[in-house]
Amino acid sequence: MKHAVSDIANALGTRFEGDGTITVIGAAEPASAGPEHLAMAMDRRYGDGVAKGRARAAVLWEGADWRALGLEAAIFVSRPRLAMSGLTRMFDPGPGLTPGIHPSALIHPDADIGADAAIGPFAVIGKGVRIGARARIAEHVSVGEDAAIGDDALLLAGVRIGPRVTIGHRFIAQPGAVIGGDGFSFVTERTSHVEQARASMGDPGQTEAQPWLRIHSLGGVSIGDDVEIGANTTVDRGTVRDTVIGRGSKLDNLVQVGHNVVIGEDCLLCGQVGVAGSTRIGNRVVLGGQAGVVDNIKVGDDVIAGAGTLITSNAPAGRFLMGSPAVRAEQNVEIYKAQRRLPRILAQVAELQKTVKNLVDKGRDETP
Repeated sequence: MKHAVSDIANALGTRFEGDGTITVIGAAEPASAGPEHLAMAMDRRYGDGVAKGRARAAVLWEGADWRALGLEAAIFVSRPRLAMSGLTRMFDPGPGLTPGIHPSALIHPDADIGADAAIGPFAVIGKGVRIGARARIAEHVSVGEDAAIGDDALLLAGVRIGPRVTIGHRFIAQPGAVIGGDGFSFVTERTSHVEQARASMGDPGQTEAQPWLRIHSLGGVSIGDDVEIGANTTVDRGTVRDTVIGRGSKLDNLVQVGHNVVIGEDCLLCGQVGVAGSTRIGNRVVLGGQAGVVDNIKVGDDVIAGAGTLITSNAPAGRFLMGSPAVRAEQNVEIYKAQRRLPRILAQVAELQKTVKNLVDKGRDETP
């Protein structure tokens, strides 16, 4: 689809200069942009790339000299990433799902499919399922018995929605996401060596062989409106109550959310984050890639955890945490600096030890 420069600027709520009638079919990096592309040079660092490409129009930083860059039109933005949100939305062609229900889809007679749904090949929709209007369900998706999904859902290839999962409107699930698998919860008939170790914080001592007995998951998963789940991310159902993900939260690829976890609204969980069972995470929490949160703790509102952070105890609201175990970011920086200095400090200590030994030996030799 073609868009005029003036229309793009209006959609972004910003201004343009030059020939607003120029039309483009997509966005491109400056050096590889052709005449039909909108060059993305929203930071002066990318300005040199514009001259290497053949774009007629570009998105530039405020104050850029678009004429000197050889352009015929320019759109000016002050927040590049916000502009990217609007631009990518305009140019995104979507998943390409064919409207209607594919003949190979298997839909239970008791399922309720909303108006204008698109259901792809080999999708399986179980008994009692309710799916809202304008749902787009790709190939090989399965939705378990009595699950409910709101309007405008997008479930991409291979998504698995378990039984009794409840999901709000405008839900997006990337390929391979699994919502509503059983929680990882086991117990032994007698006190296990793990329980002994945790109680004593030491060697568990002599152990006995005994099997792990499954604790079944009777709860479901409850997901609010405008939630997005990344590729191959898994959200376990609760043991008795539901696992909960609040409105507007976004989970990246390969995230693991354990049973009974409660995640608040507008949270961001980046790739490979793991949240252990029965933990409560507040609103607007951001967990960087490979961050981990142990079980049965609380993470307050607006907490930010840097990549690789391991949160092992309750985190007060508003903290910026880094490290393993997690500490305040500024303290983590000091710890890191100290670690960097350790080899030099150890060398200095060795030299001091040598000096002290020589002094002691000398004193002994001079003793009458």
